[in-house]
Amino acid sequence: MIVDVHTHVPTHVSEVPPEEEIVNKQMRPDRSIRITTNHHDFFKAIEPVDRVISFGIAMPPDRPAVIGEKDAKKANDATAALVAQAPEKVIGFMSVWPEAPDAITEMERACHDLKLRGLKLGPNYQNFDPLGENALRVYRKAQELNLPIMFHQGTSPIRDAPIRYAHPLVMDEIAILFPELRIVMAHIGHPWQEDCLVVIRKHPNVYADISGRFYRPWSFYHGLRMAYEWAVMDKLLLGSDYPITTPQEAMDGLRNMNDFIKKHNLPDVPQELLEQIIHRDALALLGLN
Repeated sequence: MIVDVHTHVPTHVSEVPPEEEIVNKQMRPDRSIRITTNHHDFFKAIEPVDRVISFGIAMPPDRPAVIGEKDAKKANDATAALVAQAPEKVIGFMSVWPEAPDAITEMERACHDLKLRGLKLGPNYQNFDPLGENALRVYRKAQELNLPIMFHQGTSPIRDAPIRYAHPLVMDEIAILFPELRIVMAHIGHPWQEDCLVVIRKHPNVYADISGRFYRPWSFYHGLRMAYEWAVMDKLLLGSDYPITTPQEAMDGLRNMNDFIKKHNLPDVPQELLEQIIHRDALALLGLN
């Protein structure tokens, strides 16, 4: 089974009106990205994989909603509506803003009523202290409800998103406090990949995904080779970061990595280990079977 653990819920259900189109030129070095997509775009993109995890991001009221939704209920309802289109293929993760007074109530609604099965947080985008008391109560509730958490990790071109809130070493402290909580660190914590790798090596329930990495090939190679040297290749999960990339692009990026390695006469990363990332049973590791 092939599982993409990192996709974003489309911004629109049907066709995107021209005046609402958003194109980003910063997120990839090789081309611009259309951020606004619809359900048809999404289901076409995920055809090559068996299952996907998808989510929105609940943004604080004073932040622009370009990458998320200011109302957590709307964000989670949109995720549930996407899941309802193909419940055999799409697994929905909820999102909350931890500083919101009703964050715990919304987690319970999203879990029990909407049947969403995990949690997506981006401390830098959502501008909350990932070690603050409000964040800790959200992690505590996630652990109680057996919800894995996908954290955005690493840098971002969003100017007012504090990078320090998304540093991988913060995850070490969270995992110490909540050892049973299943955590996925997105993007191998780019550019702090080595910090990310030592954290997933240390904690049995902490993993990293490779989403959004292949289009920076030197950095991607560096992360994969370090994962091999640290013996944590088995803790890496397939992710695309749709719509920034597609699942097929992510798989091709892994499978073509050794072409880059040979071209530049670099130490290799065993091809079978790269293929194992694609076929890893991420749902079992995250308690989602």
